Amino acid sequence: MTFWDHLEELRRVLLRCIVVVALFAILAFLFKDEVFWVIFLPKNPDFLNYQLSIFNYQLSIPEVQLINTELTRQFVVHMTTSFYVGLIVAAPYIIYELYRFISPALYENERRYSTPLIISSYLMFMLGVLFSYFILFPITFRFLAGYQVDDSIQNLISLESYIDTLTFLSLAMGIVFEIPILSWLLGRLGILHRAQMQQFRRHAIVAILLVAAIITPTSDAITLAVVSLPMYLLYEASILLVPRR
Repeated sequence: MTFWDHLEELRRVLLRCIVVVALFAILAFLFKDEVFWVIFLPKNPDFLNYQLSIFNYQLSIPEVQLINTELTRQFVVHMTTSFYVGLIVAAPYIIYELYRFISPALYENERRYSTPLIISSYLMFMLGVLFSYFILFPITFRFLAGYQVDDSIQNLISLESYIDTLTFLSLAMGIVFEIPILSWLLGRLGILHRAQMQQFRRHAIVAILLVAAIITPTSDAITLAVVSLPMYLLYEASILLVPRR
């Protein structure tokens, strides 16, 4: 195939991906009640994880009512949320189409590793999103929703702020959970070795605490520990995945 043939094939791939994302986004738009029921579930006091002892210090906070201050904001949020849902649901198909496009250029040994790599990358990303949804975001939301510098000041949480925080934390944790996959890939390329990661373990712990402090908008020790502990465990798992030398 010539360069222009490859470009035309890429255009077809992207067009198919856009169509699939659009179809799932339309479905998410139509099933508004079900989608937003899942999104708003962590703000309710009866959310499943609030029954765990680690959340007891936040259970005194009543149910938080979200507000909207702009005429078109709810419709815009509905549209953007439907797009994000469509993108997440269509991600396996998108990955498959992109892999099918580049696979002819891969060597046989590269093709053998690429499929497990792609599948595990998606699964780890979704695991990070679920960790944020069930653990990190509920703690963050309940802490910030109940935090007051003075009793005379009432917190009014906007719909946009809620969605933006949920999206940011989910994306951040999805990327963080890719650490083992990235380490394995760098190890296969000969860039990273187990001895290097063991040697810089103390530096990694400091970096993990800094990243955890940046990701979490709260400053309490419990939230910091909830974020930093999985990141440290991911780092230790990465050590086992990279070659010794």
